[in-house]
Amino acid sequence: MTSTASERRAFAHKINRTVAAEVRKQVSRDYGSPQLSKKRGAHQPLPLTEVVEPVDFEEYVSSHAPGVEPGPLRQLMEFPQDDLELLPLDKECITLEPPLPEEEDSLDPRVRDALAVYTDDWLVIQRKYQRYSTTYSPQSSERQRERQRGLHKQTFELDETAAAERHDDQDDAKRRSVSLDETPRGSWASSIFDLKNSSPDAILPSVLERAAAEDMDRRNTEARLQGRHSDLLGLYPPPDEDEAVERCSAPEVPKEHCGQRIMVKCLSLKFEIEIEPIFGTLALYDVKEKKKISENFYFDLNSDQMKGMLKPHTPHVAISTLARSAIFSITYPSADIFLVIKLEKVLQQGDIGECCEPYMVMKESDSSKHKEKLEKLRLQAEQSCSRLGRFRMPFAWTAIHLLNIVSSVGGLDRSDPDSDSERKGHGTWNDRKKKGCERMSVGDDMCNFATFRPATLTVTNFFKQEGDRLSDEDLYKYLADMRRPSSVLRRLRPVTAQLKIDISPAPDSPHYCLSPELLHVKPYPDLRVRPTKDVLEFPARYVYTPHTTYR
Repeated sequence: MTSTASERRAFAHKINRTVAAEVRKQVSRDYGSPQLSKKRGAHQPLPLTEVVEPVDFEEYVSSHAPGVEPGPLRQLMEFPQDDLELLPLDKECITLEPPLPEEEDSLDPRVRDALAVYTDDWLVIQRKYQRYSTTYSPQSSERQRERQRGLHKQTFELDETAAAERHDDQDDAKRRSVSLDETPRGSWASSIFDLKNSSPDAILPSVLERAAAEDMDRRNTEARLQGRHSDLLGLYPPPDEDEAVERCSAPEVPKEHCGQRIMVKCLSLKFEIEIEPIFGTLALYDVKEKKKISENFYFDLNSDQMKGMLKPHTPHVAISTLARSAIFSITYPSADIFLVIKLEKVLQQGDIGECCEPYMVMKESDSSKHKEKLEKLRLQAEQSCSRLGRFRMPFAWTAIHLLNIVSSVGGLDRSDPDSDSERKGHGTWNDRKKKGCERMSVGDDMCNFATFRPATLTVTNFFKQEGDRLSDEDLYKYLADMRRPSSVLRRLRPVTAQLKIDISPAPDSPHYCLSPELLHVKPYPDLRVRPTKDVLEFPARYVYTPHTTYR
């Protein structure tokens, strides 16, 4: 059976076939038209395009005086007068001397007031009643759980009803089990039996006595206070961190940022021939971030004879330059951090290759054969030290992968161009080179520089400095090649030397330590003892902590 448009039923003509998008467009156009706004008058509905802003509680309370609001709940709108409490707190100074500029007395008074922020004590603002608020914090959640451990088990009417029903079922079963000969027949006899076996209710004293309304209210108030929980809101379950509406954590006292710390002690530096003083520097590099993450630590392991060659240029030696151990801070531990060691010598005429040639050719066993040549080299070194003793030139370099020290996989091998470990019972680095994929899968979670077994390393091979300057890009390329088998390092000429160092986690409060500003860090019992330097860190990424010391 077919039907046409003229033969439609009556109800089909009344169906609205307007699309929903057209309806929304019509509504928005009508609400924006001025004719409709005139029709709406004073009691116009809320337009669909307007957003209702929530009430500003602070503004409402400040504009409406609490005295205007009557009723017993008026105190809920008032802020307690003794809520805020100011407590002075002594600022801890970790150094013997205050970290202030030397020319403090000659500075402008306003500059001195600005510098006082580094020396004045803290003023801590405590909120006495904040523990009663609904804000979420780990302390409040744990405190709520602690309060609930001492509360009595709650029994609700629903539980009592279920227990009573079970008790009634048991009584019915008992009554059915009683012999019919002992129970009088008939409904009236059964009722008497129930009354005789039922327990009487407690007698309510003074029910029929007349009492004043005031006395009745007082007795009711006292009865309500009996057996009451001291912490009624403690029955509420602790807030969930994911569903917290407001979070509030008490800020800690600002202090100087400090990452994971390692201590590096330089023990000895030996070459096949000894003709001039050699100086060394240590620094940390992050290959992944391509950044230098620490300042340089300069150490001098020369003998007294070699130091005497620079006597005219160093009449007075500061005790800070005698440091042979350093503490490095690492905020972002990574598997790509290297300890780069660079060696320098006194500036000489000629190319770097010519100056380094004796160290790569001559050996200690051939000292008698090349005696005249060694004397000539010492004479040239003395002349260079007397004329250019204040200037340095690059000599050689090497690097140590710190992951090999802190990881439990193993130590380093003597034949490796990087360094050599005196630790035993672990796999060598050459063995791990065969498992390059496994090494590359080591994550940053293994890089815990705070707790690892101390290691004494003997760095056996250095690389000769190529060119006047080792650029950072070249250094990052060489460091990346040290992590995997590569032929790039084989093209570098080695310089035979032995540098013995000790790497261990830094103690919490090291003795005889100097800050990066060369201030004495507590405890420092004797100012004449060889110090340990605290090396300033350059974090690979931002560290959002306030500066609390002057630098």
